[in-house]
Amino acid sequence: MQQLAVARLFDGEKWLDNQCLSWQNGRIVRIEPAEGDVLSLTLAPGFIDVQVNGGGGALFNTDTSLDALRTMVKAHSQFGSTLLLPTVITDSVETMQAAADVIAQAIAAGEPGVAGVHFEGPHLSVPKRGVHPTAHIRALSDAEMAIYRRTDLGIKLVTVAPENVSPEQIRQLVAANVIVCLGHSNADAATTQAALDAGATGFTHLYNAMSPLTSREPGVVGVALADPHSWCGLILDGHHIHPLAVKVALAAKPKGKLLLVTDAMSPVGTSQSEFDFFEGKVIRQGNKLTNLEGSLAGSVLDMADAVRYAVRELGLEQGEALRMASLYPAEFLGIATERGRLQPGYLADFVVLDTQGQVQACYLAGEQHS
Repeated sequence: MQQLAVARLFDGEKWLDNQCLSWQNGRIVRIEPAEGDVLSLTLAPGFIDVQVNGGGGALFNTDTSLDALRTMVKAHSQFGSTLLLPTVITDSVETMQAAADVIAQAIAAGEPGVAGVHFEGPHLSVPKRGVHPTAHIRALSDAEMAIYRRTDLGIKLVTVAPENVSPEQIRQLVAANVIVCLGHSNADAATTQAALDAGATGFTHLYNAMSPLTSREPGVVGVALADPHSWCGLILDGHHIHPLAVKVALAAKPKGKLLLVTDAMSPVGTSQSEFDFFEGKVIRQGNKLTNLEGSLAGSVLDMADAVRYAVRELGLEQGEALRMASLYPAEFLGIATERGRLQPGYLADFVVLDTQGQVQACYLAGEQHS
């Protein structure tokens, strides 16, 4: 039995003072008032990131290996993330198959920190492609559907543009236990709503690479804000979304339907200043990544920084910011019965924070990873 006694503990719902967390065999056994001295630190549920392209110098698209996954998990655990959906952006079917194979290997081995896979594309809109390579954007064929139907990939999430993937195809994906998100789309509101009606449940990086809300055509953004049932990811790096736009989303969506994502690329956790990306390069300037044309190319954001941004720039209570990084993603992924909270029986996935919200340690299934 291992224990940690801290001044503050956030269990996913409420704050508790002077608590002792006990865990064994990777799961929480009990939480009780501490006796004696406590560390002047905060315990919170580990962060869950559903959109992670890379980290620690590894980019999943270009290195579909178990070592790359481990490098990404290690890099992001420094910043409190205990579970990732490694993300493959628009690429060849061969790269998608290679990524699926290594994800299946990781899932079979119980690799810590790997929840499954997020295929962001290739069934996207060319006008809203962002930095996704036009050469690989394509319709959904039997080859991709065979990958999505695999039952050995853990949690499967696919981002599609609803103007290029039909409601019937979305129904087929949902029937194959795929979580369908809408993104990189120039669709009108009617097309977007039809995709939700067919079973899509999320929006990938709200506001970015999607048709905007206007008075006579609400677009993808309008449907995302108006729909009370779907979840929306937010990239809070100070570049992807203006704080006022985030406040509009917070006012529009029911509590629990907005979650923090990083859209992180390989430089996270490193001093890497540039990297090759398909036929071009991505350049880092401070905490901003752009391609050679100046378009945003993912981020160097980490989840702990996103939580701090939500408190500092949006005025959110720290507990709500923490829920956006842990409980709400767990609910979106359907895993909130054992992740996203600190409760007896839950996995011992937790982050140790100082009074400034900086990560001091991170535990995956009770094992310290940073």
